[in-house]
Amino acid sequence: MARICEVTGKKTQSGNNVSHANNKTRRKFYPNLQKKRFFLESKGEWITLKVSTQAIRTINKKGIEEVLKEAKAKGLLKKKVLL
Repeated sequence: MARICEVTGKKTQSGNNVSHANNKTRRKFYPNLQKKRFFLESKGEWITLKVSTQAIRTINKKGIEEVLKEAKAKGLLKKKVLL
């Protein structure tokens, strides 16, 4: 599975390892993704999403249903979550 946050769209970035001798080799920066269950009160059911820790903080602040509406409007939500 791809390392992409299902709410914010964060994904792997690439960059360089730089040694003391200033040699550069390619490397990857992975987002901090967590598999997390959220309860949808309107539907009365649990959903499981792979989200970044920043997305978890946003969900705690705004609420899961508001965040899912915004993600769906941006076209980031790939799962069949009916709101």
